[in-house]
Amino acid sequence: MLYYDKRLQYPVKVDSPDPIFARMLQQAIGGIEGEIRVCMQYFFQGWGARGPTTKYRDMLLNTATEEIGHIEMLATAVALNLETAPTALQEEGAADGVVGAVMGGANPRHAIEGMLHRHVLSTGLAAYPANCDGVPFDMSHVYASGNLAADMYCNVAAETTGRVLAVRLFNAAHDAGMKDMLHFLIARDTMHQQQWLAVIEELGGDEGNLPIPNSFPQSKEHEKFNYNFFATTRDGAPPPAGRWTSGPSLDGKGTFTVVQNEPMGEVPDLGPARPDSGAQTQQM
Repeated sequence: MLYYDKRLQYPVKVDSPDPIFARMLQQAIGGIEGEIRVCMQYFFQGWGARGPTTKYRDMLLNTATEEIGHIEMLATAVALNLETAPTALQEEGAADGVVGAVMGGANPRHAIEGMLHRHVLSTGLAAYPANCDGVPFDMSHVYASGNLAADMYCNVAAETTGRVLAVRLFNAAHDAGMKDMLHFLIARDTMHQQQWLAVIEELGGDEGNLPIPNSFPQSKEHEKFNYNFFATTRDGAPPPAGRWTSGPSLDGKGTFTVVQNEPMGEVPDLGPARPDSGAQTQQM
């Protein structure tokens, strides 16, 4: 069960509304780096979490609920950036042609792909669950595998790309209120990166968790190849040397080596096409 409080998680204030920045904020709502993504990811990971303790489930659901508050903040910020946009911004947009079609009363169909069309025509100057180009968020980037370690690595990636986006928005913002909101969201991204890494460490770190799933016995792998870096270039140049090409593997269970990748299989030899397959007679 979730509970609702009318107050925002953190203050959201806009002194100088900017409809262009409102469009940029849409990426933080419905982009693949955005808050809808992490909110749904943590919910489904939590709802499906299994194990002898419920603490990881409880932690995930607490953070997922926090992310709803972030979506609410950003949606409020989008609305505030749109509702009192000054005439100067509208005139500046009119010079663009696309924005001008929306603001200036031209045929709305001509502006169907414009940066403000959906905010103006479809949502009444409100946010919507889509990215900055108006593409709806479709849940295809929600990762909940049922493997706690795998999910934590996915969460680290989600929070790092989310923080990159938030920093870019912070650098693009000219309004003090928007910078204040974003400096809070960036701090929360910092915490969540640390949070998921802390779970990985608590589960045993890289040595204890890798390879994922660690419940599968490596004796069933083709162990000749499980720590080889395959070099696939054919120009005679050496492969890029790094931590992944020599020395002990991160899980402590092998040694990294470099192998020039060569074909180990045969040339595929497929049988003739079936008579009912719709192929050409020459293929049968």
